[in-house]
Amino acid sequence: MKPENPLLPYLATLQDVIDLTPDVKLFKLKLNDPDIRDSFDYKPGQFIFVSAFGVGEAPFGLTSVAHRKAGLEVAIRQVGTVTAALHQLEPGAIVGVRGTFGNHFPLDEYKGKNIFIIGGGIGFAPLRPIILTILDNRDDYGDLLIINGARSPQDLVFAPEFDTWAAAPRTKLELTVDAGDEKWTGTVALVPTVVSELKLSPENAIAITCGPPIMIHFTLIELRKLGFADNQIITTLEGKMKCGLGKCARCNVGDKYICQDGPVFSMEQISELIEQF
Repeated sequence: MKPENPLLPYLATLQDVIDLTPDVKLFKLKLNDPDIRDSFDYKPGQFIFVSAFGVGEAPFGLTSVAHRKAGLEVAIRQVGTVTAALHQLEPGAIVGVRGTFGNHFPLDEYKGKNIFIIGGGIGFAPLRPIILTILDNRDDYGDLLIINGARSPQDLVFAPEFDTWAAAPRTKLELTVDAGDEKWTGTVALVPTVVSELKLSPENAIAITCGPPIMIHFTLIELRKLGFADNQIITTLEGKMKCGLGKCARCNVGDKYICQDGPVFSMEQISELIEQF
């Protein structure tokens, strides 16, 4: 069900708030209108705007999957006025939801392929729905490698789910941090270094990456060294999205709008955009 006015948000109730890291919380939302709730569909990679009434709204990639019918989930890092206001809310609070917006990861096209999920920090949030979809349809895909990096062990998002991911068939989880602590026994290295050391094979494979721009930049370099073609590398672009409708021109790149034509692009598509300049 599409709203008559896409600028008006649906009302939703905050069901639960879970601390993921010192500055990231997972918000579980339930749309108040049952008809809207039943018809609200979305796919991995799409995003919504969440409103803190009286303060403003901001875009967030959905971290949940529609087929589980468990409501909407977004991981929100406190970085500004709107996110600070959202972080102060408690279960039972009413927020606004606009969406969904954007394209999505074409997971049907990846069936039968080996999938490498490479994420860093809060950039791992839009990658979680891909993992959940693959694990819920495990026989449809090849091997799954998850590389999750962060500044410190405390900054690794979705830690409560790591054991479940690692125990799934034909699935491997690699955790890495920039700096460990006295309890950390895992890898201490930057994400691109881990990609290089693991020598990922491009044969029948797709690499999906999201994280800080500097991480994506050097991960791309390492993937290309390993033989990955640009159409085998997928990422999500974070733009300064304001309306989500392609009207305000805040997120245009060449003749494309991140909120409408993205946020999911292959590196092949991104290269074509860069050539326009």
